[in-house]
Amino acid sequence: MLSATPKGNLLTDYANHSGMRPAAWRDDLTAGQDSLFADRPSPAAEITYRTLTYEVTGRIARITFNRPEQGNAITSDTPIELAAAVERADLDPRVHVMVVSGRGKGFCGGYDLSIFAENGFDSGDQDPTGTVLDPIVQARNHNPWGTWDPMVDYAMMSRFNRGFASLLYANKPTVAKLHGFAIAGGTDIALYADQIICADDTKIGYPPTRVWGIPAAGMWAHRLGDQRAKRLLFTGDCLSGKQAEEWGLAVEAPPADRLDERTEELLQRIARMPINQLIMAKLALNSVLLAQGVANSGMISTVFDGVSRHTREGYAFQLRSATAGFREAVRERDEPYGDWKRAQFEKGEK
Repeated sequence: MLSATPKGNLLTDYANHSGMRPAAWRDDLTAGQDSLFADRPSPAAEITYRTLTYEVTGRIARITFNRPEQGNAITSDTPIELAAAVERADLDPRVHVMVVSGRGKGFCGGYDLSIFAENGFDSGDQDPTGTVLDPIVQARNHNPWGTWDPMVDYAMMSRFNRGFASLLYANKPTVAKLHGFAIAGGTDIALYADQIICADDTKIGYPPTRVWGIPAAGMWAHRLGDQRAKRLLFTGDCLSGKQAEEWGLAVEAPPADRLDERTEELLQRIARMPINQLIMAKLALNSVLLAQGVANSGMISTVFDGVSRHTREGYAFQLRSATAGFREAVRERDEPYGDWKRAQFEKGEK
């Protein structure tokens, strides 16, 4: 409590103080003459991305993967652009929460493995010549009859992980909105988000553990616990969105036709919170994940992902993809498990 009425300039300062406005703690960080951002312009808005779009509506930054014809498959541009968009939202005082989603039939179908397995590694629109992303370098490093350099492999794959992990290490809350499918590398992205909300018929999992892959992000045990993570990765089986909710991977799994509505309700509830409260809560809770060894899990899993692509079985899968085509190799991998081309779970299936 103030013991006396301020005088002179103090009176003006007192009148402009946020404490004089009803529920000022719900104001935007830029509101009021006492704001650190008073009279400062909004950040530049026009930035074009190759793999995603970025939009701010109210207090929500919306990052949307935008390669729907390719199932929003991951290219070498994806981690750079995702990290840049997350940083953009993190620095904008008008943004309280960011949501990541995908256009088209699903969230993300993983890495563009038809390119990876058949033709070497995609370089996106950047010039990777002479770097670890150089497709000729990576093709040579994936030659079944050549010598594999695991650290060249790690340098390439850890770069993807760092970009995806921006969702976890961002100061502000991140929400992944999943529909259709979040498969393989798509889960590496989604599991880094602070909150997952998904349609009840979403297909979520990492089938490449059957051959030629280990989840490089290493987040499954941290999100699901030891036994349930092993249940999925020992088989390559997937969860339905409903089961993801039941297992605690998703905070909610509404019917697909209500996903937009329920996601917006969650985002609006988070967005009402002061940014500093959100950041403090996230930092406090992230300290638990960091103490669990999230960084070590990602490092070890990324190394093992590289190993899995250079085993006898991994080379067999790679050569089969090159000779018979990637889709045929995937069919042969998944058909014994009964989930070949099964894009979505039936409504309500456990």
